[in-house]
Amino acid sequence: MRVHFIAIGGSVMHNLAIALANKGYLVSGSDDFIYEPSRTNLTKNGLMPEQLGWHPERITEDINAVVLGMHAKADNPELVRAQELGLQIYSYPAYIYEQAKDKTRVVVGGSHGKTTITSMIMHVLKELGRSFDYVVGAKLEGFETMVKITKDAPLIIIEGDEYLASAIDRRPKFLLYHANIALISGIAWDHINVFPTYQEYVEQFKLFIESIEEKGTLVYNKDDKEVQNLVSNNNSNINKHGYKLPEFTINKGVSYLKTSKGEIALQIFGKHNLSNLAGAFTVCEWLGISREDFYQAIGSFKGAARRLEYVADYAGSVVYKDFAHSPSKVRASIDAVKEQYPNSKLVAIIELHTFSSLNEEFLQEYFDTMKQADEAVVFIDQNSFRQKNIKPIEALTIKKAFNRDDIIYFNDAQNLEGYISQLDPQGKNVLFMSSGNFGGINLVNLSDKFFNF
Repeated sequence: MRVHFIAIGGSVMHNLAIALANKGYLVSGSDDFIYEPSRTNLTKNGLMPEQLGWHPERITEDINAVVLGMHAKADNPELVRAQELGLQIYSYPAYIYEQAKDKTRVVVGGSHGKTTITSMIMHVLKELGRSFDYVVGAKLEGFETMVKITKDAPLIIIEGDEYLASAIDRRPKFLLYHANIALISGIAWDHINVFPTYQEYVEQFKLFIESIEEKGTLVYNKDDKEVQNLVSNNNSNINKHGYKLPEFTINKGVSYLKTSKGEIALQIFGKHNLSNLAGAFTVCEWLGISREDFYQAIGSFKGAARRLEYVADYAGSVVYKDFAHSPSKVRASIDAVKEQYPNSKLVAIIELHTFSSLNEEFLQEYFDTMKQADEAVVFIDQNSFRQKNIKPIEALTIKKAFNRDDIIYFNDAQNLEGYISQLDPQGKNVLFMSSGNFGGINLVNLSDKFFNF
């Protein structure tokens, strides 16, 4: 089986390529830019293209399938050649479905919490020795890759993204998996470049529910009013199982889940993560996992990479980093750290990086999201404006959008680094939030500077 990847450097794309190579397929690929860690991972597995760029002459009739990444445009020369030859062309979610159509497909969707819930389910299944495949959007402890596709596993756990599948398949990715068990964690407007109105965005989740296989199961967050509304208005022939935020306590910086048989110490914290845990538990119930086995396994779950991830601590002060970039995620992460450490001040630093967050109209969605932070800092790498061809945003616009006149605004990484270096860490925690990289700042080194004030 010969498979060629156009835009092989993507995070899921390159992991899928490695998974297929491990399965015995003949895999090739191309891309115009390949960054770390994709470059190292592809090189280690013998899949790094010899030359960067697009090479239509490499597209030949003996290729059984072409997998097209979102990074490739509709006029990509290799794609055009594949179309001319009449080759079978898939987006990566469509190809994953082809690989998994005979398996039980669990698809985790929602505007927030997807990676964490998927990770929790995977962690529990692994702890209990269950055989399963997976597709997840982050590197997880205990898992070598972000994608595993085998012949024999009866089950696959998929993080289901609502973004478009490819340049020639404009459907949201999660529709292509045809879930047997689907989960929706919550709905908060995102991806305004493809869903310019809130109503259009919500419509995708309505379609997601309708895409569930007949007599399948929808697991949903009953605490989310928009999700509850969609579920109430759906008449599909499926099971519907809601979940809510479970009871928990916090003692000396540790969160404990309350159960009928006592309290279970957790290595994660925050109401949003406890809600994620309830969702993962409900899915696991549908997979035949007992309450006792789930509780025993989840206590050792440390979280997904960059999801309220511990960076450093010293003398009672802690530094975390989080993938939070959308308004709902920013609010949830700040509230979680403040709730976990109520006696410490919080310096919250967000990098606005995505197309949506750099749109002045969408920026209003951040209203009061940093309200619980004692010091609020917003960073936008000035290069982001040039790369996205967007007009720079003024400090006053940022302050109005967040409804905080005291927000500190930086557009230069060195100035941000200088600000953090002079902070007095006594009685303070720091939370970095971004889907970018803060202009290339090394957060570990920066944490050392913070603690060496």
